[in-house]
Amino acid sequence: MMFQRVLLMVGPILVALVIAGIILAAAGVDPLAYYSYVLQRGLFTSVGIQQTLTRMAPLLFIAAGLIIAFRAGIWNLGTDGQFLLGAVTAAASAPLLVAVMPVWLALVISFMLSALVAVIWSLLPALLRAYQGVNEIITTLMMTFLGTSLANVLVKLVFLDPATTVPQTRTLPVEDRLPRLFDTTISSGLIMGLIVVIAVHVMMTRTAFGLRLRMVGSSPRAAVHAGLPVPALTVAVFALSAGLAGLAGAVDIIGVQGNVRADWNPAYGMAVIPVVFLARMNGFAAIAFVFLFSILSIGGESAARRLGVPQDFTLVFVAITLIVLALAEYYTQHSGKLKGAVKS
Repeated sequence: MMFQRVLLMVGPILVALVIAGIILAAAGVDPLAYYSYVLQRGLFTSVGIQQTLTRMAPLLFIAAGLIIAFRAGIWNLGTDGQFLLGAVTAAASAPLLVAVMPVWLALVISFMLSALVAVIWSLLPALLRAYQGVNEIITTLMMTFLGTSLANVLVKLVFLDPATTVPQTRTLPVEDRLPRLFDTTISSGLIMGLIVVIAVHVMMTRTAFGLRLRMVGSSPRAAVHAGLPVPALTVAVFALSAGLAGLAGAVDIIGVQGNVRADWNPAYGMAVIPVVFLARMNGFAAIAFVFLFSILSIGGESAARRLGVPQDFTLVFVAITLIVLALAEYYTQHSGKLKGAVKS
């Protein structure tokens, strides 16, 4: 059973590597050279591995939020908007707060504000889903579009740094950002992200609250008959998922970027969704797949520059992996039904 689970996780990646290699070869790019650059830059150099581990920090927060939502049967596709609004909130508040209070307190308040703004932004889809039964896929996608646009407006008009010619927020000084781990450039946000993912995994698998959320996701009618406050739990899921997305934005800004530029949108939310599904919404597996995605992301940027491959090819690879995973899942379930029919 364990071998089958591992095979279903690793197998799609191996198949996707072959398919992606065929696509690269058809485009006139040596796939072995591409993969070599990816591994060399993302894993086998000192600078590359530090960038890879730093990139993991916001992705882990987003993955934790998506695990909560998906396990509760809720499709929060608004993480990109929540992430950006959290990032802008942190970029706008942190430089002002560090000037009037201790740095640690300023950063804590910035994190709290970022999470709060993201939670508020998720309230409309949450309430519509909880009390009107409106499909959250549509509403969260709409809120992502609005959130992305609002974040750009805030950067260009409200929180614009007048001292720069490039539209961006004020820059948080390097010495006031999250501390680095040891003598490296790795942000301590990585440790925070690992703790959050593990805590979410424990909450969803070992606590009564997590059981209630999973029951709402697996069988809403049974949850109602069991006397669970389904609307309140639905809003709570949105709040937790969005709050973690907002914290992801704060970790990226306070830990690495220092400011937000106009039209900046790394689209981490949509990229992490297939990663969470590959991990089958398991927190520990999500850490491994986030690490893999970070390698592909950092290494893919270097390979793109050297070989002329679009940087979005990493997302193409992830999409291929997700399709292969879906086919493998279908085959597993279909073959299981056939075996059951034969035995009966």
